[in-house]
Amino acid sequence: MTKPVVGFIGLGLMGGNMVECLQKNGFEPIVMDLNKEAVATVVARGATEATSAAELAAASDFVMLALTTSAVVEKIVYGNDGILAGIKEGAVLIDFGTSIPASTRKIGADLEMKGAGMVDAPLGRTPAHAKDGLLNIMAAGDKATFDKAKPMLDVLGENIFYLGALGAGHTTKLINNFMGMTTVCAMSQAFAVADQAGVDRQQLFDIMSTGPSSSPFMQFCKNYAVDGVSDLGFSIANANKDLGYFVEMVEDLGTRSEIAEGTSSNLKAAVAAGMGNGNVPEILDYFLKLEK
Repeated sequence: MTKPVVGFIGLGLMGGNMVECLQKNGFEPIVMDLNKEAVATVVARGATEATSAAELAAASDFVMLALTTSAVVEKIVYGNDGILAGIKEGAVLIDFGTSIPASTRKIGADLEMKGAGMVDAPLGRTPAHAKDGLLNIMAAGDKATFDKAKPMLDVLGENIFYLGALGAGHTTKLINNFMGMTTVCAMSQAFAVADQAGVDRQQLFDIMSTGPSSSPFMQFCKNYAVDGVSDLGFSIANANKDLGYFVEMVEDLGTRSEIAEGTSSNLKAAVAAGMGNGNVPEILDYFLKLEK
């Protein structure tokens, strides 16, 4: 059978490796990215570069996004020569990024008026997993659209979770990142307080890791705080963005999360201190410098 045509916008670490995975599985995607070096890399393997999002969408059965923010997604969808202007009836837009659920539902409704569908499908795991088609994918959308997209998701992911109505994927990802980034901030501050109180960081880890607080995130924090290895590949800037989205989502639900507000405040302060490009456990250095 002829493979569907895939358009892919966003060739960063995750997106570039996802496109490589698609190519290894026999797809010849149409691509776009501001980074022309990234475009050249995938074109050398058989991809085609589009000159606009509308052109890409008009030629594609599936339009895939791996972009940084909801604002960027909306610009690509609604801008002049954007996806909405070109997408064809029956096509499916799959947003693999982490976006605000309300924005996702708005885009989905506008696509529906053009006879196209949408799946929000944020990702778990790392760019290395992306290259090998081993991502965790939190997918949502109406069931018929999800079923249409499922064979494509199976190429890219090992574990595909169907979460229900459009927006539920992004909601789940934001909850997941709230929990994970709050854990990293809390453990990093625990190491900082131990240091300031004269308690050995390694001994603190040895004690805490034998109890119920133990987690992979604690291990990432220890790797930086004790061993000087920054190996959690998620930046303070990205964590700051996601916590901001989580706080906004909670406010849209008519409530608030004081815990998330605290984590968000710490991350904002670390970004303001010039630490945004560092991995999240490096927020330890911010906490070590805090004064009353």
